[in-house]
Amino acid sequence: MIPFVQSKESTEALLHSYVRYLQAERNASAYTVRNYDRDLRHFIDFLRKQKVTTFEDVDRHMVRRYIASLLERGYEKTSVARKLSALRSFYRYLIRENLVSSNPLASVSSPKLDRRLPSFLSGEEAVHLVEAPDPETPLGQRDRAMLELLYASGLRVSEVVGLDIADVNLEAREVRVWGKGNKERMVLMGKPAASALDVYLRQGRPQLVGRSATDALFLNRYGRRLSQRSLQKALAKYSTRAGLDRRVHPHLVRHSFATHLLDGGADLGWCRSCSVTRGFRRPRYTPMCRKARHGRCTWQPTPGRRKRKETMTDENPADEWAESEHAGQERRRSVRGQEPC
Repeated sequence: MIPFVQSKESTEALLHSYVRYLQAERNASAYTVRNYDRDLRHFIDFLRKQKVTTFEDVDRHMVRRYIASLLERGYEKTSVARKLSALRSFYRYLIRENLVSSNPLASVSSPKLDRRLPSFLSGEEAVHLVEAPDPETPLGQRDRAMLELLYASGLRVSEVVGLDIADVNLEAREVRVWGKGNKERMVLMGKPAASALDVYLRQGRPQLVGRSATDALFLNRYGRRLSQRSLQKALAKYSTRAGLDRRVHPHLVRHSFATHLLDGGADLGWCRSCSVTRGFRRPRYTPMCRKARHGRCTWQPTPGRRKRKETMTDENPADEWAESEHAGQERRRSVRGQEPC
């Protein structure tokens, strides 16, 4: 059955089927599923306004028009790239299900992303942050253990709140983590984090768990597993209490972990391999941290290759993207020996 864009019942059934595919076969995280679903609904709304009948009617010109509309509305290029990633995945699914015959995004490239240096806390700021919770209360003991673990291991928020008691080995100072793609890995932690966790497990957690029967490591005041949102709020609260004059988010602590490893004398080659065990999807992240800690970014082109444009300076980013896309297509045609159209 061909799904019609203008029919809400048809598109809802298709999106529901695609979400099940992401969850069951791609093993995508809940965060990825939520973002892809939202991005696809946004694209479908655009198609309806363009009076498109079916997904088969979408061509690369329509996709480029969609990208231009996003840039003109002020979307960051990272957000546009993510939306295109969702569309590529969606059309691969449609081809697999024989709902379309071709992928209109096959010849469409994403906007060039700016290279940003990651920000991070100084060593003194990190100490003030992890020492901000009250060590005499159950919630304070919990939060001290969480912050110590975040900073010592470089874990993601979802990984921290998803931990169970059985995942922590205080004697070996190891934590078993289930990260993106439901991949298991072992993460090490230092003595301060192990000590804070020991205090929390012996004193704070028994008071929080009450009569609840849960294996979750970090609990809220009602004895249930702590949510990601609660951890983010706690981090914001303690950054204010510590007197930090910036917004502290969980990934900032993650950046600080990697940067302070290098500042502490860790070998860059080891950090690259460590970045994989810590769940960094791209090992090139650690060289960026090295540049960040020196306050500079010195990207150099490979000899014999033209240096790429790193930023869009044109007043109309949509026009500039279209020009660069057209130039890229002509270069690809010249390589294949085809005449530009």
